[in-house]
Amino acid sequence: MSKDSPLLAILVKATSMNQFAHPGLLQPLPIPETIWQDIAMDFVEGLPSSHEKNCILVVVDRLSKYGHFVALKHPYTVAQVAQLFIKKILGLHGLPRTIVSDCNPTFLSQFCTTFFHSQGTKLCHSSAYHPHSNGQIEVLNRTFEHYLRCFVGDKPTSWSTRLSWAEWWYNTTYHSAIQMTHHEPVYGKLPPTIQSYIPGTSTVDDVNTTLQDRDTIPRQLHLNLQVAQQRMKHFADRHRTKREFQPGNWVFLRLQPYH
Repeated sequence: MSKDSPLLAILVKATSMNQFAHPGLLQPLPIPETIWQDIAMDFVEGLPSSHEKNCILVVVDRLSKYGHFVALKHPYTVAQVAQLFIKKILGLHGLPRTIVSDCNPTFLSQFCTTFFHSQGTKLCHSSAYHPHSNGQIEVLNRTFEHYLRCFVGDKPTSWSTRLSWAEWWYNTTYHSAIQMTHHEPVYGKLPPTIQSYIPGTSTVDDVNTTLQDRDTIPRQLHLNLQVAQQRMKHFADRHRTKREFQPGNWVFLRLQPYH
């Protein structure tokens, strides 16, 4: 290979760039063989108090991505979390083979370690200050927090009453990684369609109020997303100027998006 070869120049440049790269390659977690055999757990904390609940226990299956969201009150004990896990997860899916979590004191407690070890479940903790080692649950938490923020933007203390609708939305949404909804691999069929409600159809006031409130949620969500989009545009346009182009105009194209 000659010194003036373009391929040699590319290899030299790539080698020089790798000198400044972070050491160590990405080591993905092994893909589970069956659903609800390997799960991930985490807490979403710092939420406004809603019916005496202020945090959420998030449990997600690592294969189907199906998730459960359980509201609870902080401070909580390890025994309370264990009882919620038995009621909401074990009662539906049984005990998993492995549980991936962060270094939360709840997951590191002697009670939690002894309980799951006695049932044959292995606890796998992510490294401290490296949340990307459990990236799946971190991405889910971020997505779910954004959804709740738009979902109850005008009534932040009502999030606990709409948590079930939010869980249904998540589990029936198409996921690009598995190329289907989370509902399909768990139940073997497409999620059922929820029919729109015609106000006044039911003579029961509570039913009428509940279904009307349910149908107003998508409209409120759309409005909240519009407000968030306009706010984002307002701050972004501070550093931009208006330009108008016509078909056939020559323009400069930036090939390097950042330095």
